[in-house]
Amino acid sequence: METALIAVTAKVEKSPVPAAPPLAPIERRLRTQLRRGQQGVEAAIDLHGMRQDEAHLALRSFLRREQARGTRLALVVTGKGGPAPALFGEERGVLRRMVPHWLRLPEMRGLVLGFEEAEQRHGGSGALYVRLRRLREHGP
Repeated sequence: METALIAVTAKVEKSPVPAAPPLAPIERRLRTQLRRGQQGVEAAIDLHGMRQDEAHLALRSFLRREQARGTRLALVVTGKGGPAPALFGEERGVLRRMVPHWLRLPEMRGLVLGFEEAEQRHGGSGALYVRLRRLREHGP
């Protein structure tokens, strides 16, 4: 008895994955207003002392919550990573390096419009201004 193997190939169409919206720099006018103290941040989170996994989760939750509240400009304080020597296996300033990376991830693009280093009065190189996208309402 001969068995015939029949190869069945199904053409599976994948729905196109929408491209993540691009990040945009903070507008010059807003930057000037922040520098002059004419505009303030609407919400802030301080990630000092958190481990990377804690900080990532806290940042995501904070940005989602603030977007739902209608916040447009938030301050994320990472700290600068002090000059003190790191203990074995630890790095200094990890959050300062990682937060910009996290903000660029595709999963954050629906939340983040853009980000830049904060003015000195808001933390300078140890903090970031984060512009949040408006929450889209789904129609009927």
